[in-house]
Amino acid sequence: MSAKRPSGNVIFDNRDRIVIVTGGSMGIGQAITHAFAQSNARVYVADVNPPSHEQQPDNKSVTYLRCDTASEADCKAVVRKVVEEQGAVDVLVNNAAIQPPGSYHPIDRVPPEVWQRMIDVNLCGYQRMAAAVLPHMKRQHSGVIINLASGQAHRTAREVGVYGPIKSANVMQARQWGVEYARDGIRVLSVSPGAINTPMIRASLEEQGGGAALGNRHPIGRIGEPHEVASAVLWLTSDAASFVTATDLEVDGGLGSFGAFADPYPTPR
Repeated sequence: MSAKRPSGNVIFDNRDRIVIVTGGSMGIGQAITHAFAQSNARVYVADVNPPSHEQQPDNKSVTYLRCDTASEADCKAVVRKVVEEQGAVDVLVNNAAIQPPGSYHPIDRVPPEVWQRMIDVNLCGYQRMAAAVLPHMKRQHSGVIINLASGQAHRTAREVGVYGPIKSANVMQARQWGVEYARDGIRVLSVSPGAINTPMIRASLEEQGGGAALGNRHPIGRIGEPHEVASAVLWLTSDAASFVTATDLEVDGGLGSFGAFADPYPTPR
């Protein structure tokens, strides 16, 4: 048996950079927050449910702010506080999103309050936060915005008629904003994860056939881990990706190269 070969490693230095991560208290957002903090950035987590003071990690480089991205006032207040305290915003990660169990139906069976809340958070929330930070990034003539999209932005399955179309819109937001603000020194991108081991995925495993079946749909043979998405985000926001903008990076274990995302229709008996 041959010895295991060495693998490469990348170390990022985000010292003195000011980062806002929405929905950064759990899942992918939490991993992104941790990765930026570990690389010496000053991170503000904007979350509708920030951890209590007692539950907050003992990390002086991370500040938690309550923010419902469905609220324009909340979004503006977060950006205003960050700029007042730090004088700049270098990175915005639009991550806050929801996929409630009530949305796993054909659209004629999704309650209006469910799809409206998803639009308010998953689509309009990204727009509100970007609109709030862009004037400051334009003034700096620098900045990076990352939209967390999804593999479902590119391919679909039955009974996810709201989430996927919104995630597809997040990709197009990044493309449009990337073109719009490129000459202002601002890069905008989206990241489309496959199935990632997060509370949101675990809450819907039964609807997706179970963990083993979901992992098996990815050519790599497993679902991803949050830190794998965070690593992609750190690269995209670094100068190593300085010629990359207005595009999407699929971090999906090869899922996007399969001929179909979903299991076939049941065979009629």
